[in-house]
Order: sequence, then C-alpha cells, then structure tokens
Amino acid sequence: MTKQWIAGVDLGGTTTKIAFITLDGEMIEKWEIPTDNTDKGKNITRNIANSINEKLGNLGQKKDQLLGVGMGAPGPVDYQTGVILNAVNLGWHDNFPLKDYLEAATALPAIIENDANCAALGEMWKGAGNGAKELVCVTLGTGVGGGVITNGKIVQGMNGAAGEIGHITVIPSGGAQCNCGKTGCLETVASATGIVRLAKEVLAKSAMAGELAEKYTANGYISAKDVFDCARNQDVLANHVLDEVAFYLGLALANIANTLNPEKIVLGGGVSKAGNILLKAVREQFERFAFSAVRASTKLTLATLGNDAGVIGAAWLIKEKIES
Repeated sequence: MTKQWIAGVDLGGTTTKIAFITLDGEMIEKWEIPTDNTDKGKNITRNIANSINEKLGNLGQKKDQLLGVGMGAPGPVDYQTGVILNAVNLGWHDNFPLKDYLEAATALPAIIENDANCAALGEMWKGAGNGAKELVCVTLGTGVGGGVITNGKIVQGMNGAAGEIGHITVIPSGGAQCNCGKTGCLETVASATGIVRLAKEVLAKSAMAGELAEKYTANGYISAKDVFDCARNQDVLANHVLDEVAFYLGLALANIANTLNPEKIVLGGGVSKAGNILLKAVREQFERFAFSAVRASTKLTLATLGNDAGVIGAAWLIKEKIES
C-alpha cells in the first residue's frame, strides 16, 4: 500500500491552499481553491471536502489514504474544542465550531490551529528552522503575525492569543492607530502597509528628490517593494524608511529573544522577499538590543517555504498527534 498521507489546509480570506503530505513531510500534491465566504461562510468546509475528494479521485486514491486533515485558520482558536473565536473576512459568526464542521464535511479527524502558528510549524519541520526546537517565526505581510515554538511545541497561551508579535507596542506614545484598536504596534511600522505609511510620511515632510520620490510622483502610489528597491539603489529617503523599519523590528525581536532565547528567528511573509537588505538592517538593530548571551546564540534568517509553510505546518499537526 502507498504510504498514507495527511491533508494540510491553509485557509485564507480569498484563497484556500490544500496539499497532500506524507508523514515524512514529502509534498505529494498541492493546489488551491477560492474561499467562498458568501452566505455566512457555510460553504467553506464543504468546498474543501469536495476538493479533497475530487483530488483523491484524480490520483486514483480512496478516502482511507488520508490519516486526517490539519488546518491553519486566521484568528484565535479554542484548542480544546476547535472553535474559531473570531475570524475576519470569512463570514462566520464568533465562536464558530470549525473542527466539528470540517470533520463532518470530510469524514476525517481534524485539528485546527492559528494560521501563523502553522507557518511557524512548517518552517520548523521542513523550512528555515531545519529542526530547531526553539524557534520564533514572524510573518511580515499586510499585517504582522507570529508563532512561538519552544521544545518543539507551539506556545498557544491561555486563550490561543500567544505569538501576537505584531501587536507588541514599539512606539509607546504618538504611534499610529492599529487595526487591533491600540496605537504604536509593531504591525503599524513593519507590515507592508506600515512601511508604505512611513514612506508617505517621509515623502510629505521632505522636499528632497530621488528615485522613491520620482516613483511616487509618476505613479501616484508606492509599495513596500518600491521602498526596498530604491534603498538598494542608495536612495536617501528609502534608506531612511528602511532604517526606521529595521530599528523597530530589531528592537521587538531582541526583546522577544531576551525573553525566550530561541535558536532561530525566521522572517517570512511578502515583506521578507526584500531579502538581505532587510535582514542585514534588522540584524544590526537586533544585535544592538539583544542580551549578550542571546546575541551569541540566536540566529536571524529568512523563511524558505514561502506559501507552502502553512499547509506543511497544518499537516504536522496530524503527524504530531499520531506519533504522540
């Protein structure tokens, strides 16, 4: 018999990624489907189940090929019940019993985890973590997410809200408003949207010319990628923004590392595609603020799994349950 697989699911507001993965972490097949959040999201789990069944049929396999389905979902999770406490953009009511719905739709045992935590687990298992059991993963995208792993286990916290790295306060007074309701959160200065906001503020205050200013004038908008591209070309204003982002991110990561002493801190998400220009700047600030023993033992690195991290981490949930 073919080695059995796990279905890993990374549920997003617009797209759901699905993969069949072996217990060894080998990716057999991966695909994605639109997330249908109409009619209060009632079709989401049914569509996932139908897509899994269709793909099994295409591969000439039956349902008993699958050991279970692990899912990363946006929002805090009640780990005892698999209930999503609240999820933006999915249409569900608060306290949505996702595990029950997913198991009923797929006829498979299911485990639900926060999506950022799944990305961290994926990087630990098959990505930049390279098996590290003490790991912090920070996802820099539209927002800033995080997952904390200690002794090979995700730190979930009292009500599933551990690892909310994006909502560490880095500007205690006079910071920008965050979507969470606070001000001065890391997310307001280190996310893609935060970087664009900082860049626009710098451009508004300065009469200096340069590549970044020219892009903004020509296009009427700028992206985080524009900022990093211009910084590589030694644009003064872009480098000012990069330095500010790196300062706040390095400060926050150093404080996390001073508390947890992880082996690795992995930077992922779309912003991390800036690569070494971001990593080098953040590392300099990290080393400035980290305790000496932490500075010597914690490595900052870029994520390697890209969009696959979530489904791989979701599959790991089932693997870990089976093996324990």
